[in-house]
Amino acid sequence: MIIWHSLSLSQISTGVTVKLSGWGGNQVEQKLLKQVIQDFETQHPQIKVKYEVISDQYMDVIKTRLIGEAAPDVFYLDALEAPFLMSQNVLEPLDGYITPEFDLADFEPNLLNSFKYQNQIYGFPKDYSTLSLFYNKKAFANLGLNSPPKTWEELRSYSRQLTGKLNKYGFGEVPELARQAYKIKAFGGQIIGKNDNATFAREPGLQGLQLVIDQYQKDRTSAQKSDVGTNSGSEMFGQGKVAMVIEGNWALTYLQETFPNLEFATAEVPTINDKKNTMVFTVAYVMNKQAKHKAEAWELISYLTGKAGMEKWTGTGFALPTRKSVAEKLGYDRDTLRSPFVSGVSYATPWQAGKYPAAIVNNFDNQFISALLGEQPLKQAMVRAENAANQEITAME
Repeated sequence: MIIWHSLSLSQISTGVTVKLSGWGGNQVEQKLLKQVIQDFETQHPQIKVKYEVISDQYMDVIKTRLIGEAAPDVFYLDALEAPFLMSQNVLEPLDGYITPEFDLADFEPNLLNSFKYQNQIYGFPKDYSTLSLFYNKKAFANLGLNSPPKTWEELRSYSRQLTGKLNKYGFGEVPELARQAYKIKAFGGQIIGKNDNATFAREPGLQGLQLVIDQYQKDRTSAQKSDVGTNSGSEMFGQGKVAMVIEGNWALTYLQETFPNLEFATAEVPTINDKKNTMVFTVAYVMNKQAKHKAEAWELISYLTGKAGMEKWTGTGFALPTRKSVAEKLGYDRDTLRSPFVSGVSYATPWQAGKYPAAIVNNFDNQFISALLGEQPLKQAMVRAENAANQEITAME
């Protein structure tokens, strides 16, 4: 921790205000964050935190304010957006603030690495979620399926058996790149190359994506949300339209609250090509390089991502702690529903797509759905998406 006597007397006596910004989560999340901030202010009476929710166009607002030197001192940064901002010299490198008490080694390396750029740390992850398999226990019991599928071949076999029984489809598919990147990686493919250019149309990556196409077009045992009139994978599953779906930790609370009678369980994502994989989504607290009160801004970051602050923040289970010691203390690795999410963090593919993620993601999503619907062959669709993405990236560089 920064030692307080390093601050000037005038700062201590008049008090310092640190501005903090994030996007609007649900009400429970907002209430919890306000409580954690209140705890921080109680322990640091010389610092006030002005918390602001940016509920619309979050990254656009942050980028505009950074250019205009009006950005908050501390703010949320999603791993997907981190590579670009870290490369722009607008964030404060945090290595110089870290002390032994902060216990850097306690963070999950796979999460911390998403906020490293040119050997410097620019953010500390506040929470995360991986993806896990959700399955309907009643549907499984009806068919005498005693355990979740361990491999993708098994998942497809289960889907065939489950389709048209208690549920219309065996599996709910979410075709966005955010849910497909680990399948590209399973056969040695990559989303981007060294120059942040798209590379997902190469042969190894196509093997993983072909699994999705085959299940949807040949087996006809999977459905996407629009096929069954729902808004998300969680809703497809909750409404009983599909017997299995791959979703994030956030779906647990949603399902328990919205579909209280649904009997479900979770498991690690089935292996593909004999490899374990999943996605991991994480958000960090970062410091504005122009922050006027950097020592105080660091105090806030170190509290929010420290052991006590993180335990309070993740104690209700809607988000998972990025510190190993906190996860252990809260027992999430032993929680029947949450343990698959915790197990996946060490081998998960972080949700990042280089410095120009919008070009990569939008072009992939548009063309992959077109291929899924049979409007064009997979390879043609992905080559189109890759070329269009790379033209956009070239224009932005």
